[in-house]
Amino acid sequence: MKNPMLEAVSLLLEKLLLISNFKLFSVCTPGGGTERNRPYEISSFLRGDVLEVSRTHFTHYGIYLGDNRVAHLMPDILLALTKDKGRTQKVVSNKRLIPGVICKVASIRVDTVEDFAYGADILVNHLDETLKKKSLLNEEVACRAEQQLGLTPYSLLWNNCEHFVTHCRYGAPISPQAEKFHETVKIIIRDQRSSLASAVLGLVSIVYMGLASYMTFPAICIPFCLWMMSD
Repeated sequence: MKNPMLEAVSLLLEKLLLISNFKLFSVCTPGGGTERNRPYEISSFLRGDVLEVSRTHFTHYGIYLGDNRVAHLMPDILLALTKDKGRTQKVVSNKRLIPGVICKVASIRVDTVEDFAYGADILVNHLDETLKKKSLLNEEVACRAEQQLGLTPYSLLWNNCEHFVTHCRYGAPISPQAEKFHETVKIIIRDQRSSLASAVLGLVSIVYMGLASYMTFPAICIPFCLWMMSD
């Protein structure tokens, strides 16, 4: 059975991440590149490679399927509004992506390398060095990605584009970006001097997300506990 408190805290963290990094959502969307039609050395990519592009504070990932095709996980509000494949298959814009993040609706879709990268430099299999994990065979990686194409729930913290590619390449969903955010939040919570800041964040979250009981309690309770523990 799901823990309501855990779900509430998780939702609060995701909303705070969304607010604090509003501009970074070019992460998984075109719009930040200035050379969308730049040439890429597609011939150097192997089927099953992990492609990585920088987007402001975050990095976006995809699995190369061959023939100039990349599978990647993309939030998209249109998926909840229409079944018209002609519309949903178009390159996702910020106007579609940000509401998709909030509503947690996404798909694992296939785009061209150019649409995936949108002018950014591409790193290949850089996660192998970062995570120091042995990857599966490239063909198995690509097949795992193809088997997951279609609609999927989305979560910045628990199911993002990085979770998708690490599940395909290493057999386990891992997101160092999300883990780094978790650690930052832990440090803030453990710092007794942060009680005032936490209270302010709690009030902001209530104003932003309303006075729903499942959000009001943790937003007030966490700062109160920190204040009680402070000197």
